[in-house]
Amino acid sequence: MTRADTLGVVLAGGLARRMGGGDKPLRLLGGVPMLDHVLARLAPQVAACTINANGDPARFAVHGLPVVADGLPDHPGPLAGILAALDWAATDRPDLPWVVSVPGDSPFIPMDLAARLHAARATRGVPLACARSGGHAHPPIGLWPVALREDLRAALLAGERKIDRWTARHGCAEATWPDQPVDPFFNANAPEDLATAETLLPLLQTTPPNAIDKAR
Repeated sequence: MTRADTLGVVLAGGLARRMGGGDKPLRLLGGVPMLDHVLARLAPQVAACTINANGDPARFAVHGLPVVADGLPDHPGPLAGILAALDWAATDRPDLPWVVSVPGDSPFIPMDLAARLHAARATRGVPLACARSGGHAHPPIGLWPVALREDLRAALLAGERKIDRWTARHGCAEATWPDQPVDPFFNANAPEDLATAETLLPLLQTTPPNAIDKAR
C-alpha cells in the first residue's frame, strides 16, 4: 500500500569507514548499486523519495531524485539526515507531513515498512515509530512527523546524537518483523557483509529493471 502522505528518505550521508570510505549505497549487489535495491522496495510504499547525502550530488544523478545534504557540519549522524529530509518535506513537499527513513546499506527492507510503522504509531498514540527484528530495535529505520523538526533541530544543536534518546522524549512505537529466513533490516556495513548479502539475495525478490523509474 502506498502512503500518499509520506516521503521516503534513503540515508546515505555517513562516512562508510568500515567499508573503506566512499558511498556504501553505490556498492554493487547482484550487479546493481545497493541503492537500487533499497529504492525498489521503498518507492512503492511512499509518495516520493529523496536521498540524504553530502558532497557532490551528481554521483546520484542517474536516480533522478532530490539529494538533500545535512544542514549541520561534521557529519553528526543519522539524526542530521532525518532533519534534512524533514526540512525538505516542509519546504518542497508540504503535502507530505511524514517521513520514513531507511539506511542506504539495508537492501532488504520489508515492502510493508511504511504501512506498519504508521499502524504501530497510531495504535500506541505516539508521534514516532521504528522497526524491530531479531530482538533488536533499528532506530534509523523509522517514521518521523515533519511537525517535530524544530524540536529535533534544537536537540541536535544542543549536542544530541542518539536517536533512541531523542525519540524516547516524545514516545516511539515499535513495529516488529521476523528475522528469518532473512532479516529485513540486515545492513551491509563492511565488505564481508556485502558478500553475505550476495548469498541472501536469491532468497528475496531481486531489484526490478525499472527500480529507478519507480522511485521518481
